[in-house]
Amino acid sequence: MRASRLLSILILLQHRARLTAETLAGEFGVSVRTIYRDVDELSAAGIPVCGDRGPGGGFRLLDGYRTRLTGLTPEEAETLFLVGLPEAANQLGLGAASAGVSGKLLASLPGDSAALAARLASRFHVDPVDWYRAAEPVKHLPALTRALLDQRSIEMTYESWTGVKRRVVDPLGLVLKAGSWYLAGRTAGKVLTFKVTGIRRLDVKSTSFPWPEAFDLADHWRESIARFEEGLRRETAILRLTAEGLRRLSELGSYAAEAAAAAGKADRKGRSRVRLPIESAPQAARLVLSLGEEAEALEPPAVREAVRVLASRMAALHGKPKDRKR
Repeated sequence: MRASRLLSILILLQHRARLTAETLAGEFGVSVRTIYRDVDELSAAGIPVCGDRGPGGGFRLLDGYRTRLTGLTPEEAETLFLVGLPEAANQLGLGAASAGVSGKLLASLPGDSAALAARLASRFHVDPVDWYRAAEPVKHLPALTRALLDQRSIEMTYESWTGVKRRVVDPLGLVLKAGSWYLAGRTAGKVLTFKVTGIRRLDVKSTSFPWPEAFDLADHWRESIARFEEGLRRETAILRLTAEGLRRLSELGSYAAEAAAAAGKADRKGRSRVRLPIESAPQAARLVLSLGEEAEALEPPAVREAVRVLASRMAALHGKPKDRKR
């Protein structure tokens, strides 16, 4: 138990740079006194752990000290987090190294553990792409991955809905969501999110950039998603839906599922009122028509009018067949 905790403390110090005794005690559910004894044990074993007092202090490893994974090349060590995600590793340009480290890890396991791990790996598969979609081609992803790992700035031509711009960016992280890759990058003092398929040209610069110690990729991604969703649907429409309409609505995304779950009680005709966040009246009209006779738009008037206009156009388009010239 203690040996495992000592190793975990070493790994945490290696990845987080500096930690207080109180933080470590909370992490492992032990007393601060126990953490001080553990640190003394690490020091006695030759691990260069230093303690700094005062505000901003804590335990840290001497600069440059790293534990070594025997038998792994630097490229293989970089791909440890990709073991079990071969498609993602291939897209990042790290497929061969990922396969190599996977084989070495299996070979290092004692007894029947290697056979068990291989059996588990062969029976579970992760597919990050949604139904009826193919993975998007990501031309610049391998070069971008190398720049990220080497901490090199990039200069890229990026196309978004606002137009095409040339930017110098410090790459801070890559995120795979629903089959699409996104880059978190610092430019002009701000950390922004870019869709990798929007990169039209990419040049890796020879200069490195200082890493922002306070940056956390997972936190940035959560905050970025929250800001995007909050800004995307600023208006609200009130719909009246049948039970089948509620079921179909709940399949259109988490925001729609939450609205369907919060629907009011059904009236005598079996229809329930739903408050649905929307982007605009035209977008809401297309959604209502996709639900057919299972949905009715009640408010605001702009949505009802958009539904009426769009339905009239569709009815005219799908009227009686016209005589065709032979």
